[in-house]
Amino acid sequence: MNLLLRLLLPGLLLVLPIRAETLAERLGYRSDERILILNGDDTGMCHTANQATLDCLGEGLMTSATIMVPCPWFPEIAAFARTHPGSDFGLHLVQTSEWKGYRWGPVASSDQVPGLIDPDGYFWSEAPQVYAKGSPNEAQIESRAQIRKALAAGIDVTHLDSHMGVLQYQPAYLEVYRQLAVEFDLPVRMAAQADFDKAGMPHWRAKFAADGILFTDDFVHDMGYSKPEAVKAFWMRRLAELKPGVTEIFIHAGRPTEELKTITGSWAVRSAEFETFTHDPEIRALLDRHGVKRIGYRVIRDLQRTLRRKSAKP
Repeated sequence: MNLLLRLLLPGLLLVLPIRAETLAERLGYRSDERILILNGDDTGMCHTANQATLDCLGEGLMTSATIMVPCPWFPEIAAFARTHPGSDFGLHLVQTSEWKGYRWGPVASSDQVPGLIDPDGYFWSEAPQVYAKGSPNEAQIESRAQIRKALAAGIDVTHLDSHMGVLQYQPAYLEVYRQLAVEFDLPVRMAAQADFDKAGMPHWRAKFAADGILFTDDFVHDMGYSKPEAVKAFWMRRLAELKPGVTEIFIHAGRPTEELKTITGSWAVRSAEFETFTHDPEIRALLDRHGVKRIGYRVIRDLQRTLRRKSAKP
């Protein structure tokens, strides 16, 4: 090394940016490893969903699930979570009730959230109706009531996400989502940066991160199928293309019971997702072949709380 370089090197090192650790590295993995969270949405929605979710968590590839607190079968899944404290259950925060013959309404008292309630006394069916009739403040009141009910039921809540994306598609509702994550110190499902850029809201990931809220590097949102026969092929392709870092994917686990068939026309797709990720050896072999590691949200929540506690110390 020549004399000039020796003299300049200390100064150069001072101005060179220090690369921040990736989420994978903070969790104890290499930055180039592929880490997967498979979340089961709509847990608690009905008995069939609960059964399928627990089977997929116990025997299949699912690593976490999110519970719909306002739904009729919440007590069943809450009892399981309470007696299995190591399970990985987050909350699928609910402001909508989308099916015609199987409905639910708010946990908060109706006088606190009148804009979230349709003329029949249930939640509205679609997110645009919530935005038109309700308010972010009502969504926050209702979401907070759901979180508190889950905690009171003995659920060791690991993370938050949003049913039908209500808390994720408009800035005012994303602000509610952020405030809840901070208040209860929970990681959240978060869209990929490219999706936020496309929606004209590029700063939201950074805003959550500034509060110490953790979320995955990537999230697979758009499913490339609407028919059950396409489910396995889509996921065989998509999982083979996982990027390095932590990615979340989600399914709606179900079985072709009369209950599920009566509730939703998507029963066949839900059943195909359940079979693919619970019993199909090719999916498991593909993940093994590509060296994909599976984790739940509990380790991310615990990391987040440790980091935020350290940063809060004077």
